Amino acid sequence: FEVHQPERLKNYTIFDINESQEYFDDERNKFYLDRIVNKCYFPALSLIYELIKETNGKFRVGFGITGILIEQLQKWHPEIIDLLKKISATSAAEFVGENYYHSLSSLFSIKDFKEQVMEHKELMKKLFNQQSDVFANTELIYFDELTQVVKELGFKAILAEGVPWILEWRSPNFIYTDPQNNLKILLRNFKLSDDVSFRFSARWWEEWPLTADKFAYWLSQHNGNGEVINLFMDFETFGEHQWEETGIFEFLKNLSFEVLKQKDLDFLLPSEAIQKYPIRGTFSSTKPITWADTERDLTAWLGNEIQQECAEILFSLEKEVPYFLKKTWKKLQTADHFYYM
Repeated sequence: FEVHQPERLKNYTIFDINESQEYFDDERNKFYLDRIVNKCYFPALSLIYELIKETNGKFRVGFGITGILIEQLQKWHPEIIDLLKKISATSAAEFVGENYYHSLSSLFSIKDFKEQVMEHKELMKKLFNQQSDVFANTELIYFDELTQVVKELGFKAILAEGVPWILEWRSPNFIYTDPQNNLKILLRNFKLSDDVSFRFSARWWEEWPLTADKFAYWLSQHNGNGEVINLFMDFETFGEHQWEETGIFEFLKNLSFEVLKQKDLDFLLPSEAIQKYPIRGTFSSTKPITWADTERDLTAWLGNEIQQECAEILFSLEKEVPYFLKKTWKKLQTADHFYYM
């Protein structure tokens, strides 16, 4: 699950320049976080903790949680941090490596990218006593040149989108590697992931309603044409994007048991998957790919001139930003800000 909330920007006018360095809207940030905690984080995490207990740890999950969300939770909802710690202590959850600020830095500054990933690593170690072998970049940004850097940072695998025109006839349900650095690649099965995150409550969908036993059956049908089915989606799917009234929590609860009923299915942590299964082929993209939209590219964040100009100006300031403004500069890099331009 991708677990992220940005620090939203204030309406900062030309008259505020040199007068204020308050760029972020804490009132709005708290408002949205309160809602998401009540609708999603608390009920979904509580359910996951109970499912892990009820299945004796056979139900297993991975989280990619950004540093800027952790900071907001520490400020306003420390009970969620405590719940995440309880889940971590079961050894049935893995906190994968992330970009601390959910930044686009991997596209503009490898130096800053490394700093942000290491900052996130240290946070996961401090809070949850975990150090994952698997890395998930912002919005699953992947390109071949990045693999060397990710490997230098101590990771053994990276998550990426199972882009159909790159895979061609091949299945995303195997472990792949990049062309040069032998970094393992876990590909997201976008169809099955999106069946839950986007189509679950869509009454126009021919498969509606999606039940747990039906979905577990679909998963089992990949036996023989796959070894690892990587379901990766926004955690806000549960309760925020798909409201409780849709039955999404019951689906999650029942799915854990329906999957475990299948003789050929089990749950694995990302690091367990890359240890258990061998590399079956090469996955290569010289241009950046993401999990966004049908284009699977950077259009959502860098598709128009305003986005491009803002990103170029922001990252061009890297050497000029004084130490006391470094954190603010990094927060301004968050991909969400560019998405809404």
